[in-house]
Amino acid sequence: MTTWDVAVVGEIYADHIFGGFARWPAPGEEVFAQRYMRELGGGSVNTACGLARLGRRVHLVGLIGDADFDWFEGRLSEYGVGMGGIRLGAEGTGTTVSVSMREDRSFFSWHGANRGLVELLEVPAVLADLMAARHVHFAMPLPRALAASILPRLRQAGCTTSLDVGYTPEWLTDLENLPTCREVDLLLPNRKEAALICGEDDPEAYAAWAWAEGLTRGVLKLGDEGALLIDGEGVRRVPAPGVDALDTTGAGDAFDAGLIDALLDDEPLDRCVERACIAGALCTTVAGALSGLPDSSQLRTLREQTYVS
Repeated sequence: MTTWDVAVVGEIYADHIFGGFARWPAPGEEVFAQRYMRELGGGSVNTACGLARLGRRVHLVGLIGDADFDWFEGRLSEYGVGMGGIRLGAEGTGTTVSVSMREDRSFFSWHGANRGLVELLEVPAVLADLMAARHVHFAMPLPRALAASILPRLRQAGCTTSLDVGYTPEWLTDLENLPTCREVDLLLPNRKEAALICGEDDPEAYAAWAWAEGLTRGVLKLGDEGALLIDGEGVRRVPAPGVDALDTTGAGDAFDAGLIDALLDDEPLDRCVERACIAGALCTTVAGALSGLPDSSQLRTLREQTYVS
């Protein structure tokens, strides 16, 4: 018997977001932000909260520092995500500083407690928790040795799986990870990540690579262009809904949440990708990755406006 709808595993960060800079400071120069926000961060947190907003029972697995426990507990509880899968690491919580100019953003990050994540996933009790979920989503670059150990056991337990490694060039270009791409039920790269995998910045080239490598189903996130999907019926695109985008932070993680939510409803892949595109689009209409996460009624409304003729 399953305990959770979804277990979400991955790196967790404390995000410090500075915005409103007109230009990048010269060496030795100090400039002041017009805006500052501290928020929970990391794809695992965003996707877990997105799924909980959609009414799913979610088990978030990761590591943080002891000093941040109360903050995480309070903020996650606002989305209905518990702390049962969160462990205290030997180091402080991983940290990302985001600095936004008018045209672009730069990030400075420290892994912190996340350095112990692979070791955590080797603990039998943690694996047993994952096996108690209907679906397990990995928001992390899953090392090959660990994938070879736990993915077959999850499949044997009846769990479906998805993988979003984020922008990690070392993982995406390492041929050792090709078996992992085949072994998960869905690999979820964006366009930039897919280009590293297949060697070309072209969605059709990625589709050809997926077929050649034996991926029977695949989804490629294309931002405001929607998504490309691959299955036994061929390759096709799903357009993104038209929205007034304000902040794209976390949109890919919200996309993942919408996709997994539809998978749990046993929807066909086309409908799953439609729901994913809607969730990702709605997330961009509010500043902040967590603040824009939609609920089920918002998904239904925008679907009727976008995909139902």
